Amino acid sequence: MEEDVKIFGFWLYLMTDLVIFAVLFATFVVMRGNTFGGPSGHDLFRLGPALAETLILLTSSFTCSLATLAIQRRQKKWVIFWLIVTFALGVSFLHIEISEFTQFISEGAGPRRSGFLSSFFTLVGTHGLHISIGLLWMLVAICRVWTRKLSAPDISRLFRLAFFWHFLDVVWIFIFTVVYGMGHLQL
Repeated sequence: MEEDVKIFGFWLYLMTDLVIFAVLFATFVVMRGNTFGGPSGHDLFRLGPALAETLILLTSSFTCSLATLAIQRRQKKWVIFWLIVTFALGVSFLHIEISEFTQFISEGAGPRRSGFLSSFFTLVGTHGLHISIGLLWMLVAICRVWTRKLSAPDISRLFRLAFFWHFLDVVWIFIFTVVYGMGHLQL
């Protein structure tokens, strides 16, 4: 019964995250033309790094799925291996994102420059924060799997972690399409 409450709480949390991202996407779409004479997405965005981030996250979703398969088979060594690979891919993703943010800010295109940039940094930064939380969760999961037997609650936690990670991948696909794809087009 207690595990059911945790699962329900997780779904409730995920739905609130969905609402938050929907609001951030709506805000970005409304604000994307409000550059206040500053750079637009067309001026700033390079599709190469965004595509690399997309491929990294899609690959991390695959490796996370391999960890899930290993969980089902109770193969601790493989669970740990695939979670470490997923973790490394997540860190690579964050590195590219932070590099992009740093470059934009150094060029004077920080979040205070315009409504467009404020909404961009908020949306993409919120996703990056969620990736960071997922990475922290993954580190805890790796340590727990390493030091314990795979119990039913641990397996349930690992499945929720995997679902959270896949959710972030789906959100990124929308970011890539709406922010970088549409942003790269001239208004």
